[in-house]
Amino acid sequence: MISERWKRLKKIRDFGPGIVTGGADNDPAGIVTYTSIGASTGLSQLWLMLFSTPMMIAVQDTASRIAIVTGKSLSEVLVKFYSRKVAVPIVMTLLIANLFTIAADIDAIAVVLQITTGVKSIYWLIPLTAFLAYLVIFKQYRTIKRVLLVLTASLSVYIFSAITARPDIGEVIVNTFIPHIKWNIAYAMAALGLLGTTISPYMLFWQAAEEKIEHKSVVQIHVATWDTIAGMTYSNVVAYFIIVAAAYTLFGRHLELNSVKDAALALKPIAGRFAFLIFSFGIITGGLLALPVLAGSSAYAVADLFGWREGFEGKVSDAKGFYIVFLGSLLIGDAIDMSKISAVDALYYSQVLDGILLPFLVFVLLKISNDRRVMGDFMNTKFNNIFSVITFVTASIFSMVLFYQLFR
Repeated sequence: MISERWKRLKKIRDFGPGIVTGGADNDPAGIVTYTSIGASTGLSQLWLMLFSTPMMIAVQDTASRIAIVTGKSLSEVLVKFYSRKVAVPIVMTLLIANLFTIAADIDAIAVVLQITTGVKSIYWLIPLTAFLAYLVIFKQYRTIKRVLLVLTASLSVYIFSAITARPDIGEVIVNTFIPHIKWNIAYAMAALGLLGTTISPYMLFWQAAEEKIEHKSVVQIHVATWDTIAGMTYSNVVAYFIIVAAAYTLFGRHLELNSVKDAALALKPIAGRFAFLIFSFGIITGGLLALPVLAGSSAYAVADLFGWREGFEGKVSDAKGFYIVFLGSLLIGDAIDMSKISAVDALYYSQVLDGILLPFLVFVLLKISNDRRVMGDFMNTKFNNIFSVITFVTASIFSMVLFYQLFR
């Protein structure tokens, strides 16, 4: 007999925040990072994808549980359990980091469109922003959710890309389960870049806000957990296959892959037009998925910080501040791309700021999720606690290394 819990799990309408959040993690900036890792280190860092998956699940599920139990977003939780003086610098740092990531992602889509159409990338910036604005302003929330879910599913194209590279299955399995650590700076920086790309602060703010908006009750916590497990696992599976594809097409060629343009132009003559088209399709769909999540996480965070009305399901006239932050984030991203700041620099700045934020956010999540006065009978699970602590330690190391690289 099918249990009631399984019946709830089968309802697709109960899923979404976790799956969309996981898909958005594979944005153009992330795709370039994973491609660069495969090209520079081969398969030697596949084990990190396995290692980081439970960390992602634990941290995201902790944020999700807090939002469902308290009925509040992370901004509201920070204000209530700490103070506005603590919440404001955190949200502002998130906002700036997101702006740089948005700029890098918009630039990535525009560059791919330039390579495929011959039209200069700068002419694609405003049309891309206008399309995203149309999607958000003139479509209902349920439609936006369905579009995001479809875009998430389309990222599975990278799995086929890896298959067409004809990998050695035995070699892939060995590198997945047995760490192959190289004690040099290049390997360490690639590893930190991989972990920093897979776990980002904006994902925590977005998923918590979405759980709040969907008004899930505590009896749906298990559904939210499975949603998170599915989303984070899918995210890392896609990233895993991107690394495999890059390792078997680009590794050993000593290429500098610092941008989408570098990766795309390297793939076209080496891996063939089919691989190039898959890569380009993934960049475009990944960007269209990630940009509403990035701008949306900023809009939710700022709106909830100041107590404004928010949410994609509302009219623009009812949530002016929310939509101003959303559209403003995209337009500022365009302005950064039109400035002298390169997409590579924008991505680096965002990683530095994320490195500052993540350890603190994980610490706060751990503290609140284990407070019985706040969570009642729904305090954090042992699994979440263990892997959130591991994430805190790893993120702290990541942050210190970034600062060392910045100020040495």
